[in-house]
Parts: sequence; C-alpha cells; structure tokens
Amino acid sequence: MNYLAHTYLSGDNDNIRIGSFLGDWVKGSDYLKYPEDIRTGITLHRNIDSFTDQHPIVRKSASRFHSRYHRYSGVIIDILYDHYLASNWKDFCDITLREYVNRMHNVMLNNFEILPQRLKNYLPGFMNERWIERYATLDGIREVLETMSKRTSLPKETEFAIGVMEAYYKDFSHEFFDFFGQIIEFVESKYMISILKPTA
Repeated sequence: MNYLAHTYLSGDNDNIRIGSFLGDWVKGSDYLKYPEDIRTGITLHRNIDSFTDQHPIVRKSASRFHSRYHRYSGVIIDILYDHYLASNWKDFCDITLREYVNRMHNVMLNNFEILPQRLKNYLPGFMNERWIERYATLDGIREVLETMSKRTSLPKETEFAIGVMEAYYKDFSHEFFDFFGQIIEFVESKYMISILKPTA
C-alpha cells in the first residue's frame, strides 16, 4: 500500500493518519518516541505492509512485473493499487479526492515539527506536485515512476511498467477490489477503526 491507501485505512483519527503517513520514515523502535495514537498509526502501517506483502492476490499482481523489477515489484503494486483507489475514489469516500488530499496536507503541516527530518525535506515537493492526485491517471503514474527512477534505486523501467498496466488493466482492477475489501476488514477487526465509506 502507498500513501493514499495507508491514510485512508487510518479512519478519521488525524494522529493515527499521521503515524500511517510517516510509517516508512520511522525505523525500528524510534516509533516509541511518538504519542500513543501516532504510534498506533505507525504499527498499523507496518501491519498493513506485512498483510499486503504476504497476500496471494498481491503476489499475483506483482509477478507480472518481476522480470524487470525483481524485488521492487511490490513497490510498483503499491503505486498501482493507489491508482485504483484514486481513480475509483467516489466508491470509497463522500468527499472529493482533492478535498481529502488537502485535509491530509493540512494535518501534516499542522504537525510538521514532529516529523522526521528526511520527511520534512521531502514533504514540500510532495505537496506542491500534488503527488497523490497524480495516482488517479496512468499518465500520472508514468510521471511518478519516472521521478522515482531518477531519485531512488527503482529500476528505470517505466515504459515496461506502463505497458504491463495497460495490458492487464482489468485484471489488476479485479485483484485490487478483491484485496482491498479484505484489507479493510483486517484493519477494522484488528484495530477497531471505522473506515470512511460513502453514505449512499
């Protein structure tokens, strides 16, 4: 799961949402220095990642990228599943994706002082480029992957990834919806978190 899914699966508690957002930026026992709800968000993030990485549906999705991305195939699936969440956002939440992202940005800015320094350095560009909203289109995914391949160790195989996404678009969609229903059930039952859902 990527940023959008992690924060969505945090329910309506802003502190848990903060912890879920910064989960990848806090290593080992460093999470213990944060307040309780933020610690909950960090452990929630870690448990979601474990549940996701071990799930057979996710592994099936990731296998289509393995020939070029190898151990980074899961990173591609994290981004791709966020694409299906973003592009079908009205099925999951009453407010628009832009409004949701704006609220999330405000929460992060209001708690900027407690964030890890590396995240503080990363966040302004992430917000200004409206990174999460880019997930909603394949062109946006292409931009995200190209940027990541320049800034990180992600293999420079963007066109291969987009080709696979286009070739198996409906298959990935079915796999996402099957999996996401299960991850929502997992979070709600394990953490007693009420996930935001549309009222109609």
